[in-house]
Amino acid sequence: MLLYSLGVIKTHLRWFVLLLFTAGTGNCAPAKSYQYFRIGNKADVQTQPVAGIAMMGGGKDLDEAFRWLCNKGDGGDFLILRARGDDDYNSYVNGLCKANSVATLIVPDREAAQDPAVGDILRKAEVVFIAGGDQANYIRGWKGTLVESAINEDIAAGKPIGGTSAGLAVLGEFVYGAMGDKEDDKDLASEQVLANPYFERVTLVREFLKVPHLEGLITDSHFATRDRMGRTLGFLARIMKDGWSASPREVAIDERSGVLVEADGKATMVGTGKGAYFLRPTHGPEVCEKGVALTLRGVSVYRVPAGGHFDLTLWTGEGGTAYSLSVERGKIESTQVGKGIY
Repeated sequence: MLLYSLGVIKTHLRWFVLLLFTAGTGNCAPAKSYQYFRIGNKADVQTQPVAGIAMMGGGKDLDEAFRWLCNKGDGGDFLILRARGDDDYNSYVNGLCKANSVATLIVPDREAAQDPAVGDILRKAEVVFIAGGDQANYIRGWKGTLVESAINEDIAAGKPIGGTSAGLAVLGEFVYGAMGDKEDDKDLASEQVLANPYFERVTLVREFLKVPHLEGLITDSHFATRDRMGRTLGFLARIMKDGWSASPREVAIDERSGVLVEADGKATMVGTGKGAYFLRPTHGPEVCEKGVALTLRGVSVYRVPAGGHFDLTLWTGEGGTAYSLSVERGKIESTQVGKGIY
């Protein structure tokens, strides 16, 4: 009986020691929820970056746009920021740039986005590029966190920023957040928004990033390729109807196209896609109600192909095509000036 009791006591002691060790190990070395992959010089450098915005419409990456960003970074540290994915951008960008380092920072959730180490990595970068993916992850995971504040500090310090696809979607003051989408949903279609601008998947947010020249503006990507003109017009109508802006604007960029914006707001188009579309309504929507087809008249459009230019401050361009669009009961109508438009 005594031997049995001693054996039970020893067993309990072993379990107690094991529990203490496990708890102690967990407290001393908490798992990091972010991932950081860096190639190049491990030591930080401080260069003299120049402000600029590289907005890319998705699809194949544009070598010219990345080289432009690298030059703006003045040989400093180039950081790719994403919520999902891997470090496949590192070798690609490193092959194009003369940078102190190229790194990928993956911040998957709000816990990671509040880690001081993540904020420190962002503040030390000379260039920040936001990769594609799902912009809902960026809004849900980063808005109101150290990630948001660190990116905005970089922008305010005059550092260049870029983004493609979902990364482009979050650069403007107004953002289509895609937060009503389910994992297996197809893209939000123009027909859905035109038929009902308050369709449940039309989730618009604002005041995430503060990028000069993108105030009062929303962006969209994969534009002509995925026939997104209708949903863009719905977004603009909603922004006006909801009282966010009486005169919102949009930069919509096709796949394989990029808009490179200098510090003074003057932009150059690059790439092999159908270019960029600069839209501005002349007045508010006639009909923009839940469950009712949209009516919006008098939207000015300026489409600029590669090699053309546009001034975001003056909202005028050269080398492009001007025309106007209206929506009557959910159907788009155009008044053309010139040929070869969207």
